[in-house]
Amino acid sequence: MNEIYEEVRIALHAIWKQRWLALAVAWGVAVLGWLVIAMIPNSYTSSARIYVHQETVLSNQVGVTDREQRANIERIRQTLASTGNFELVVRQTDLVQQTSSDAEVRALANRLRENVTVAAQQDPNSFGQPGNMFEISASWDSPALAQQINQKLIDVFIEENLAGTRAEATQSVEFLDRQIAERERVLQEMEERRANFETQFSGMLPGTGTLTARMNQARGEIRSIEGDLAAAQSSLNTVQAQLGATSPTTSVAGGGGGAGPATARLNALQAQLADARGRGWTDQHPDVIAMQGQIARARAQARGERGGSFGGTAANPLYTSLRSMLADRQAQVAALTARRDQLRAGLEQIEMQRTTNPGALAEQQQLDRDYLALQTQYNQLVADRESVRLRGDVVTETDSNTFRVVDPPSLSSAPAAPNRPLLLIFVLIAAIAVGLGAAFAKGQLTNTYSTARRLGNETGLPVLGVISEVLNPTETEVRRQNLMRFAAAFGALFGVCGILMVAEFIQRGMTV
Repeated sequence: MNEIYEEVRIALHAIWKQRWLALAVAWGVAVLGWLVIAMIPNSYTSSARIYVHQETVLSNQVGVTDREQRANIERIRQTLASTGNFELVVRQTDLVQQTSSDAEVRALANRLRENVTVAAQQDPNSFGQPGNMFEISASWDSPALAQQINQKLIDVFIEENLAGTRAEATQSVEFLDRQIAERERVLQEMEERRANFETQFSGMLPGTGTLTARMNQARGEIRSIEGDLAAAQSSLNTVQAQLGATSPTTSVAGGGGGAGPATARLNALQAQLADARGRGWTDQHPDVIAMQGQIARARAQARGERGGSFGGTAANPLYTSLRSMLADRQAQVAALTARRDQLRAGLEQIEMQRTTNPGALAEQQQLDRDYLALQTQYNQLVADRESVRLRGDVVTETDSNTFRVVDPPSLSSAPAAPNRPLLLIFVLIAAIAVGLGAAFAKGQLTNTYSTARRLGNETGLPVLGVISEVLNPTETEVRRQNLMRFAAAFGALFGVCGILMVAEFIQRGMTV
């Protein structure tokens, strides 16, 4: 511990011996540093905040999702800091007075880019995603010019963003119109080719779509027709059997003014029975059995009404009704048979064409597939065009992007950089440290020994004694005056630093 203490004393003694060198070096470094600080230009910062409101009543209705709105926020931030905007700001502010050519305008715009920051503040409710609040900071060597730059940047951004949104929507619709027109032209050509092929190969088949689909539709229709034909044939056979068992005429009573009420009732019941059998009811049907019993009783009453006297015969209404039903069933069976034969003939003709000319059918199938794919694209493009047009109308006509200046550009009274008071103090401390270091280094280069122990350690010889320095009054007065001069010079170093700081604060107060 004593050795460390002694080494510290030796170092301090060496520095004290070279105190004038330390003071001179400290003054030189301080003056040089303060001159450098004085040459650094002031930089004033103007800040502003803008809120971009993107949520509208129609946004979700037309498919403007939150993700698209976040992407639009990022696009807005990039647009705000674009080179074109900076060049426009240079031309529309007092910065243009510092330029005389387009190259100087571009150079000043690049410098302006380095001094302008645009940051989207994070939305606390969107897990780190950028919010709708933008903070704009512009730094320049004049507070008024910094404020002017910030204000003009906001104005240019709002104007160009609104115009750019309308132009983007218009360009998107125009692009889709061109794509739709091209596909419509191709579709018309393909429709003509498909029409020619259908005339040659598949004109006899029903339905629409590809040849394979129409053949499948034809086969399905044949199966349905065969089922209907079987039912119609069965109904026809039933009517024919009933017609064979029914007499074409019936006896009527002679004299009087015609048939009595019992005969009229018998004829009505027979007509009802014929209608029931025409609908496919069998003799085991309960209603048919009941009508047959009623007819038997009505026939007995009609015979009693005639009283055994017959005046002739009349047409049987049951037979007439069955003849009408027979004609209807025959026409139905004939129509179904003709339709089935037509479909079968069409399928057989296509199968024959497939065997004799397979290449043409393969080409037609490929044409159908291409046509369906192109038609799907066409319909999708039409839907996209209407969606884009609607979304563009929402953006441009419902103020989906509403810009509101929350904090207008500020006018700074103090430079944001450099921080001269802090730099002045830092230079003073650094100058003193460099002066002490120079004095210490100078002391290490001299061949003097501050203590007897150090002399003994360095030479290896025993030290017999130490003679103290004795000063007369004149020498004491000279050393005292030198010490006062040193203290004054050292204090002046701090005084100059303080004066520079006071001048800096006075300059800040006078800045407009």
